[in-house]
Amino acid sequence: KKTTGEVLTYDGEICDARFSKSCGGVSETFENCWEEVPHPYLRKVIDNRDECDIAAKDLTNEKNARQWILSNPESFCNTTDEKILSQVLVSYDQKTTDFFRWNVEYGQNEISKLVKKRTGIDFGEIKDLIPIERGESGRIIKLQIVGSKRSLTIGKELEIRKALSESHLYSSAFVVEKEMDKNNNPNKFILHGAGWGHGVGLCQIGAAVMASKGYGYQEILKHYYKEAVIEKRY
Repeated sequence: KKTTGEVLTYDGEICDARFSKSCGGVSETFENCWEEVPHPYLRKVIDNRDECDIAAKDLTNEKNARQWILSNPESFCNTTDEKILSQVLVSYDQKTTDFFRWNVEYGQNEISKLVKKRTGIDFGEIKDLIPIERGESGRIIKLQIVGSKRSLTIGKELEIRKALSESHLYSSAFVVEKEMDKNNNPNKFILHGAGWGHGVGLCQIGAAVMASKGYGYQEILKHYYKEAVIEKRY
C-alpha cells in the first residue's frame, strides 16, 4: 500500500527491471545477455556498500576475471544467512549454499556426452573450453568448445550455461581448470564459477541482504538500477 502508484522509470519510460538470484559480486550489462539495445540503467554495478573493488576493475580482461572469480570479495550477495535466503529462494533452491562461488567437475567421458546431448553436436572428446569474450561481470559471452572432431564458438551466456549442464549452469562467470592424463589429454574439467543467473539488474539475494541491513527500497532500487528514478504515476 505504501508504494501504490510508484513505478521505476528511465527517460520517461517504465524500466525493464531484470533481476537474477545472485550477481556474484558484480552485475552484468543488458546487451551482453540479450539483444544489442542499450539500457543505461542495466549496467555493471559492484555489489557492496562502497561500490568499489579493485579486483573487479575490468572483468572483460581474462587475468582480472580469473582473479575475481577465484576470490571471495565482500558483497551484499555473499551470504549464507538461512533466514535471509528463505525470503528469496523457494524451498528446493535453499539446498544450494554455494551460489556465490561454486565448483562443478566433469570427467572427460561425462562432459563429451553432455555437450553432445545439450548442443546436438558431436565434438568428440572435449579438448578445451576457451573464453573468447567476457562481459562486465566476468560472465563469458562467447566460449570456444574445442573437440577432437570439431570446434565451435557458442554464446551468449544462456547458451553457454545450457551446453555445460543437464539444466543450467549456475552462471557463465567461470574459469576452467583441466587435469591432464599421462598422454597430456584432459581427463577432467573443473569449472570455478561466480553467481547464480544472468546477473543483470537487481540481485535478489543482495537486495534481501541490503534490506536486512536497514536500506530502504528506494536505496536498493537506485543501487541496482543506476540512473533510474521512482515516479508516482497513479
